[in-house]
Amino acid sequence: MLTLRKIYTFLFLLGIFFLPFNSYSGISFLGEYKREAAILFFLISLVILSIESFQISKIKLPRRSVFLQLFTLFIICILASTFFNIVNVSTNLFKKTPGWVRFIKQIIALALAFSIFLLSLNILLKSNSQKIVEKIRNVFLYSLFFACFYAFFEYMVLFKGYFTKTIYLFNYFPFTDVYLDYQFKRISSVSYEPPFLAIYLITISGWMFSYILTHKKTTRFIPGLLVLILTFLSGSRTALLVVFIQILVFVFVAYRFKKKIKTVFQNIIFIVFFASIVGLVFNYTSVTNTMKNKLNSVSFIKNLENNISNKSRFGIQYASLLVFKENPVFGVGFGQQAYHAKDKYPKWATKKNYEFKEYYLNEKDPSFPPGFNMYTRLLAELGIIGFLVFILFLGTAIYQSYLLTKNVNKEKKIIAIILLISFVGYAINWLQFDSFRLFGFWICLAILVTTVRKADA
Repeated sequence: MLTLRKIYTFLFLLGIFFLPFNSYSGISFLGEYKREAAILFFLISLVILSIESFQISKIKLPRRSVFLQLFTLFIICILASTFFNIVNVSTNLFKKTPGWVRFIKQIIALALAFSIFLLSLNILLKSNSQKIVEKIRNVFLYSLFFACFYAFFEYMVLFKGYFTKTIYLFNYFPFTDVYLDYQFKRISSVSYEPPFLAIYLITISGWMFSYILTHKKTTRFIPGLLVLILTFLSGSRTALLVVFIQILVFVFVAYRFKKKIKTVFQNIIFIVFFASIVGLVFNYTSVTNTMKNKLNSVSFIKNLENNISNKSRFGIQYASLLVFKENPVFGVGFGQQAYHAKDKYPKWATKKNYEFKEYYLNEKDPSFPPGFNMYTRLLAELGIIGFLVFILFLGTAIYQSYLLTKNVNKEKKIIAIILLISFVGYAINWLQFDSFRLFGFWICLAILVTTVRKADA
């Protein structure tokens, strides 16, 4: 029998499948979420969940959860910071946008992110959470297969010159507009650009690596291997660095999971080492040039010297810290960072940099300059108090996930490993991303709340 629960659960899973899909033009009234295909399914699912909850007069919300309490404290910090800066907020004006309008938009953006947590939490609590988690992993796998399928054609067009017309058939697939980067030849798959593909890869890496622990056939390595291949082809510095750290976390916790896995990792290391030696012997120039380019891509000095985008990124982060220095306790108010930072961008970042002239400081361009770093943004907007509350919120999630990896229950331990890898990835990714629009984070948080609740029961 088709029930409301089955409908909103299906739509939720469909949203998870479409997480990487943001290459289409989008729906403008959704603001910073306009390109995110997943949000459409999540919102419809949430509406149907609300209808069901209205009928039974009940929506599940574990008020005693430490995460919910910390998030509530974070909201209080947001309101307090904005209240203490009410005069500035009401007089701020940049790109024809008043400060209070910016504040409301950022509150709505945060509310949308938190609504995904509520949706995920209720689906998990109202159903068999273990089965839902398994379905989420399977959907992530199907999504990865499609992303790789698209990336294959993208690679063949950019590097081999094949399928130059065939690839445009993907334009007929929902939420997908084909874009080919002929200049830098970076793979973005179904995502808008490599940084957004990086977020997707960081989101699914823990889930895909977990197949190594739960399956016995050799095919268990394929999901993780596909993540690594797509990470390498994307050319995203963030993906290269964060996924590598996630691998280290996985190896660390997996070593304690079962003794047989130690042998597996030792064999993998031996194979990779042997293959690297063979590659160097037979194709030394090509291999060394490729590795040199990848190392340069994550080099701070090289990026600052040669990359316009990174000059903008570091310059804006630096300006945010200057705003924090002037407003260390309560910051300048939620969503107000850009108003105060626009006069503090350093010359080494703005000199010969078209991005500031055409986008970030251009009053005719309605889009606000991103903060490029959640931590520097929160320092500037909420001050040290709000920043520490957020760090406590995020740190608690990581710590609780780590504690759960010691659980004797095999199923909970697998979930805990996935969560730990994911939360570490999100924490690092927020060093270059200043939005709460990390769908995977809120879904993982709901899974963590559910798992901790059952472990304590």
